Amino acid sequence: MTDPQQDRHVTDPADLKAVAHPLRVRMLALLRRHGPATATELARRLDTETGSTSYHLRILAKHGFVAEAPADPQERRHPRERRWAAVHRTTGWSNTQLAATDAGREAAAMMRRRQVEVLIGDVERFEAEQDRLTPAWVEAAGIGDLQVRLTETSLSELWDRFYAHLDELRARDTDDPATAVVSIVVAGFPRAADR
Repeated sequence: MTDPQQDRHVTDPADLKAVAHPLRVRMLALLRRHGPATATELARRLDTETGSTSYHLRILAKHGFVAEAPADPQERRHPRERRWAAVHRTTGWSNTQLAATDAGREAAAMMRRRQVEVLIGDVERFEAEQDRLTPAWVEAAGIGDLQVRLTETSLSELWDRFYAHLDELRARDTDDPATAVVSIVVAGFPRAADR
């Protein structure tokens, strides 16, 4: 199995389309966040049927996003029980490369829409749960909406710096008991009509 700390760069539109399915996106996110799980455990967390999660896990495995997790000798489980783990920490792709084909454009568009759905879900969850958060967490949370003039080089540099800084913060906070899972969705799209 690939090191789950590594990133996956998708080049095949079929792979990106496979992971863009709404339930598969959620399953992969749970495996990345909480570690290995069975189809039954995922079904419970996602309020769906085990047969459905099992089917979608096989699709994710076929496309290289999950793999069967090695057995933990400390756990007493049924010998036929399969635990699944995310293979990579993140999934990325080249917009330019995928835009070269209709299938690639469609797959990237599907994935962007899944990311927007995640953002909407995160906003709704925050609004419903903010009374259970400390004032400091409520103040730290937020969403921004900026429109700035940049070159394509500057936008690429912004992405590079953002992810590098995020990696530094993640490393710094690794052992801090005050950490919580924070959902971060970022976007930067040029407007051709405004050039």
